[in-house]
Amino acid sequence: MLGHDVKYYDCDICGYVQTDEPTWLDEAYASPINLSDTGIMARNLANVGLVLSTLALMRERMGRVVDYAGGHGFLVRLLRDKGVDALWMDPYSENLVARGFGYSGEEAALVTAFEAFEHFLNPIGEMTQLLDISTNILFTTTLVPHDAPQPSSWWYYGLDHGQHIGFYRIKTLYFIAERFDLRLYSDGSSVHLFTKRKLSKAKWRVLNKLASVSPSLLTFGLKPKTSSDFSSLSKR
Repeated sequence: MLGHDVKYYDCDICGYVQTDEPTWLDEAYASPINLSDTGIMARNLANVGLVLSTLALMRERMGRVVDYAGGHGFLVRLLRDKGVDALWMDPYSENLVARGFGYSGEEAALVTAFEAFEHFLNPIGEMTQLLDISTNILFTTTLVPHDAPQPSSWWYYGLDHGQHIGFYRIKTLYFIAERFDLRLYSDGSSVHLFTKRKLSKAKWRVLNKLASVSPSLLTFGLKPKTSSDFSSLSKR
């Protein structure tokens, strides 16, 4: 990985897979968005639907959303353009397109962490920070197969950029949920939700499918914030 010999460890207790102590992170994060992340725009567009479907499931369509590890602010801007009160948070990336809408401790209905968990050096510590924002955590991370692949045979290890240092199985996510007294809802592959609420798994699947086909159906009654944001920012 980035010229370093790296060992991976597979936990017999919770199924978590992690690297050696990652001494290469300064090199890996010389650019926060890695060169090979060609799916960044398509992923953000798809995540708009995931947020809308989850807010609908929770009956929190007017609720505030905080995008943890929000990158350059693409998702926050897309959500605000749909009418969602979204705020940006990221200690490592520069907010390029959602400036003026950074998170500063406001109450939130939902916190998102898309493609972030595999970057966490200390997942339990990061969970504590996420729960300080909201007890509803919507996130994506691709689960490790039951038999962990060799590093050279699974793209998600990210050997070319070195930013992915921890990987989860569904067993791992249930372990975390129990640790924090949360419920887990998951598609069993890459989309997951921690929450204290009892929700319908079937309804979430239907809403996610609807959002992937026609997310605009879930924006009924929401007023895009594009113009109001312009007015607000131009007066600052």
